[in-house]
Amino acid sequence: MAFFSSTAAPPHSPLLPSPYYTSRKTLSFSLPPNSLSFRFSTSNLIRRNHPLSLRSTSSPAAPPSEGLAPAISVTENALKHLNRIKNDRDADLCLRIGVKQGGCSGMSYTMDFENRANARPDDSIIEYNGFAIVCDPKSLLFLFGMELDYSDALIGGGFSFKNPNATKTCGCGKSFAA
Repeated sequence: MAFFSSTAAPPHSPLLPSPYYTSRKTLSFSLPPNSLSFRFSTSNLIRRNHPLSLRSTSSPAAPPSEGLAPAISVTENALKHLNRIKNDRDADLCLRIGVKQGGCSGMSYTMDFENRANARPDDSIIEYNGFAIVCDPKSLLFLFGMELDYSDALIGGGFSFKNPNATKTCGCGKSFAA
């Protein structure tokens, strides 16, 4: 990553620009291929009343690869239990996973079955042997890399979340801070 900046400062004020001078500022970022790049330029800036405009460009993402890990992984125990619930309801269901504000650590996990046709266009859909997990884009930022597990133990059983993005979790494991 390379940075470049140039500024023409007035001779009478080395630290603060005068509102009555003309300057030319350019700031450029040079990043690796397939990444976001910015170019910032103001020409003839007078009285700092001109609006700032930024232009960003990015190249399209690479096609999905078979060797990449999914955004949210599911253990065999969790997948068996989810399929059992889905088959009991006898419908075309998917599991919606998300996060919301609340819980003792600041954010809590949400899980609910919904009809697969209700998935929104911007949702991420992750397939596991015919079972679909749906997640909205904002929640996916907090859940990326998470593993969903299930245990039928008498104490501490149920679904558990192993989230690498969590900086703090509560004792019950149902809420976290990121």
